[in-house]
Amino acid sequence: MTVEVGAKTEGKVTGITNFGAFVDLGEGQSGMVHISEVADGYVKDIHDVLTVGDTVKVLVLSEKDHKIALSIKQASDKSKPKYHSHRSYDRNDHNSRKPQQHKPESFDDMMSGFMKESEERLSVIKKNTEGKRGGRGGRRS
Repeated sequence: MTVEVGAKTEGKVTGITNFGAFVDLGEGQSGMVHISEVADGYVKDIHDVLTVGDTVKVLVLSEKDHKIALSIKQASDKSKPKYHSHRSYDRNDHNSRKPQQHKPESFDDMMSGFMKESEERLSVIKKNTEGKRGGRGGRRS
């Protein structure tokens, strides 16, 4: 039996390394699952996810020179969204995220607020760096 790329099959984990796991597919064939193809999230230690002897469902990614690349995470039947859905964002409705009760400020009000905030930030930065660099009024020990 030859494995076909794109086929899902079951196999038994026969060995684990730092970079992946070897899976026996039966009939003298085995393949490797890279650590990045073990689970959906980040896997720091593959031993946390797999142990030797586990039966796993795998997807055949490629087969070249009798080396078979497998994936456990792509073999799962979970349907993944095509795009990340951390937050929904409608391009036509970009103003909906702003608070409704906020009244629009004039340009002069916004500019004076910016200048005040900027001066406060600069004074904090100057206060914190003058003493460290030995500038005016800095302590020397």
